[in-house]
Amino acid sequence: MKCPKCGENNSQIINEVTTTGKDFSAGKGCCGAILMGPIGILCGACGEGKQTHNNQYWVCNNCGNKWRT
Repeated sequence: MKCPKCGENNSQIINEVTTTGKDFSAGKGCCGAILMGPIGILCGACGEGKQTHNNQYWVCNNCGNKWRT
């Protein structure tokens, strides 16, 4: 892949991973345990919405420019 900034062919693909959201809600887990017993603890993980995003970019090894195709 040719760099749009410097025009060199010395580039590679990188993958950036970002996560958003929470894993477990202690408040929901405690309320679930009180109301429904041990199975209610699993309610702490319900609806929390942890998401993982992968973004792929090209990076020029000569000038350091980062771009998407």
